[in-house]
Amino acid sequence: MARTIDQQIAEAQARLARLKTRAKATETRRKIIVGAIVTTEALKDPKIARWMAATLRKNATREVDQKELTGLLADLDAKAAEA
Repeated sequence: MARTIDQQIAEAQARLARLKTRAKATETRRKIIVGAIVTTEALKDPKIARWMAATLRKNATREVDQKELTGLLADLDAKAAEA
């Protein structure tokens, strides 16, 4: 049975939506991995800790994000103070 043009368009749009979802999941996974590695290293190295704390304070401007980062920033500040 031949598919209509509208059916083919709908299938292509559905495939595109699935690909976009997969791409977003891949990007999110990559961000989590990088964030975990950088955080781990920052908690070991005062120079990285200082950079990370400053970067987070500069870029995390939403109040909800700032509240979420309070404990991490305290740990980073403590590590940075060791230098």
